[in-house]
Order: sequence, then C-alpha cells, then structure tokens
Amino acid sequence: MVRVGLSVDRLTRAAADLADEVGFDNVTVSALARGFGVKDANLYAHIKNVHDLKARVAVLALAELADKVALELAGRAGKDALVAFANAYRAYAKEHRGRYAATQFRLDPETAAASAAGRHAEMTRAILRGYELPEAEQTHAVRLLHSTLYGYVSLETAEAFQHARGVDTSWDRVLDALDVLLRNWPSP
Repeated sequence: MVRVGLSVDRLTRAAADLADEVGFDNVTVSALARGFGVKDANLYAHIKNVHDLKARVAVLALAELADKVALELAGRAGKDALVAFANAYRAYAKEHRGRYAATQFRLDPETAAASAAGRHAEMTRAILRGYELPEAEQTHAVRLLHSTLYGYVSLETAEAFQHARGVDTSWDRVLDALDVLLRNWPSP
C-alpha cells in the first residue's frame, strides 16, 4: 500500500535536503525512508532504486542552479557576465553542498538531454560570445571554465584552503585571470 502524501517530487526534494545535511554520497533509500517514518519498500512505489533517486536529485539541482545563474546573468556581458555566473555558481555550492555534489552525478544521455544541463552549457556559451571566441574554440573554453570553477569551489567547500589569505580574494583573482585569458584566447 502506498503511503498517502508520498510522491516522486516530495521524495526528490527530501532527498535533496538530506544530501545537503549528510552529503550526496550518503543519501540512501533507507535514510530517506527513516526520515518519513516508513519502510524502504514504501518508497519503491515511487522510485526504482537509489540510482534513480540520485538522478532525480541531480536533475533538481541542475534546474535550481540554472535558474539561479540565469537570474544573475540577465542583461550582463563580458567580465560582468563571467563574474555573475561564477558568483552564482559558488553561492549555490556553498549554500547547498549536497545538491551541488549532485550536479556532478553522471546522468544517462536521455535524462541529461531533458535536464537543465543544456541550459548550463548555453549560458556558458553566451558568456563566451561576449569575448568573441570562435565557435570552434568554445568547447575548450567551456571546459576550462567548468573545471576551474568546479575545482575551486570543490576545494573551498571541502575546506582544503588552509592559507591565511582569504579565499574571497583568491576567488576574485581567479576570475580576473579567467577574464584576461578569455580576452586573449590563444590561436589554435
């Protein structure tokens, strides 16, 4: 018998909240069921397995992040757009560590295509158009931006920066350096 009040959406949101509390890697069907005061079996009427649950959290997190970034990007170009994008990304990661980790979850191609992952790529390419990068170079620049932002934010949220100088100053310098690089992109 399906427990009244449980739905895929409610379970997904609860799993996202749980990810923020205990870490995305620690989200399990059992932990989620305990939070609702039900047996694991009650959840399987709504989700297939833990992989399905985590994929749903990833899709939710990608949509939330895309909405946040899009709001900050509106009407901006060049370095202003780059900084707005990066700051929105960083703020989301710091506010929702578990959800942020979920954005890196490998989705199957069909789910990824239907998710907000495409919106992220389009927003990144919109930033790059402000730098007038040739289309053939944009994939490389997207990878550079993603790996730089992901790396910095991941290290910061893991509290891996132990130097006395502030991480905010370093963040600003990283964004300055990215801006200079994008304005002076090397020829192939």
